[in-house]
Amino acid sequence: MTEEANVEETTETEAPQLSLQDIQAMVQIIDICSKRGGFEGPELESVGSLRNRTVAFLEAAAPKTDGDESVDAPEAAADEASTEA
Repeated sequence: MTEEANVEETTETEAPQLSLQDIQAMVQIIDICSKRGGFEGPELESVGSLRNRTVAFLEAAAPKTDGDESVDAPEAAADEASTEA
């Protein structure tokens, strides 16, 4: 019984983890909501600031490999959204 209690305590005390893919998905969600008009004018500055900081974090944290454009994809989506508007 003691072992079972230890296993349960270990799983309950582990902090939730976010991967770089989770954070990249958040940037994509911001882009989609922005494209669909999900934010009001006064909210745009704080949403845009958060998005920029998140993309900067992803760029700094991403492994540097040749031809890896996975971090740039959210920016490309935002550029497409701005040209469509």
